[in-house]
Amino acid sequence: MSFVESEERRALRAAVRELGRKYGYAWFTERARSGGQTTELWQEAGKLGYLGVNLPEEYGGGGGGMGDLSIVLEELGAAGCPLLMMVVSPSICGTVISRFGTDEQKQRWLPGIADGSTTMAFAITEPDAGSNSHNITTTARRTADGWSLSGRKVYISGLDVAQAVLVVGRTEDARTGKLKPALFIVPTDAAGVEFTKIEMDLISPDKQFSLFLDDVQLPAEALVGSEDAALMQLFAGLNPERIMASAFALGIARHALDKAVAYVKERQVWKTPIGAHQGIAHPLAQLKIELELARLMMQKAAALYDAGDDLGAGEAANMAKYAAGEVAVRATDQAVQSLGGNGMTVEYGVASLVAAARATRIAPVSREMILNFVAQHSLGLPKSY
Repeated sequence: MSFVESEERRALRAAVRELGRKYGYAWFTERARSGGQTTELWQEAGKLGYLGVNLPEEYGGGGGGMGDLSIVLEELGAAGCPLLMMVVSPSICGTVISRFGTDEQKQRWLPGIADGSTTMAFAITEPDAGSNSHNITTTARRTADGWSLSGRKVYISGLDVAQAVLVVGRTEDARTGKLKPALFIVPTDAAGVEFTKIEMDLISPDKQFSLFLDDVQLPAEALVGSEDAALMQLFAGLNPERIMASAFALGIARHALDKAVAYVKERQVWKTPIGAHQGIAHPLAQLKIELELARLMMQKAAALYDAGDDLGAGEAANMAKYAAGEVAVRATDQAVQSLGGNGMTVEYGVASLVAAARATRIAPVSREMILNFVAQHSLGLPKSY
């Protein structure tokens, strides 16, 4: 692994940065406050090939990896317009289908995911199965024509813009009678599919939903991959999710830090701009260091994943997500503090970042569960639950 990005990746950063600046934070927040969506940016990013940069070329993607896709999301976030569904559609769903889907599933779904004409949501969390995915009760039963799927999911992003959702359910093992995890592609307009918006105290154009599946009839080919390998397939999608969640958090952190730095360079109360005072400068310098360290871990996780080391990528991806979430929270808080009263105004657009940054410590996996993972898998400590 090189610590210096290739010329191609630097060019990708520069191009996406320009796209992000074309829209920017003012446009993004206007969409969020008005209840709108980021359709224009999503479609343009897809048309330019950025959404599918990690997907196979034969299905319309760029043939790159998670390292490339994370650059796209980080740069859009740094420009003030992070696309949350990038964490889900090309990252989780696109990765799982490209690795484990049938040829027919790849042909059906990947080109649209790559060019942005199709968005796919991901549904794993349930009311009684948050971090403990072993408690999932959404169940698929075989029928003469395929499957019948029933259950409930919560905090599912983007169902209002998705044409399909990759659902984590369970099937019954004919030999043992026990339930085992399985993945299904479910059209959002299928009979028996309903979803309702969860009112969130966040300023974001990306909405959260409760998903209800009532005897949804699916063809046999809705099953992704093997029933017996579904847990492995699930984790193959969760590592990219954590990498992209890191990119999302780093983008927010960079945007907040950039705003704070620009402000303290100009704001003058006494003889020099306030950025000359160590009480202001040192916390911002510390954030820069923490941000760069988090990005290095994210890049390591992406490199390991793209090299096929799922186990190594799992540890690095969890650590990256932890570090990125922490620096996002600190960066937004320090940006508000650096701007003082102006940090609380709509004009400067800093306070509105706080809740979004805070969410990166919770979703898609909480910092506490990451610490559990590191304690058990990295340090070999006894399991506490």
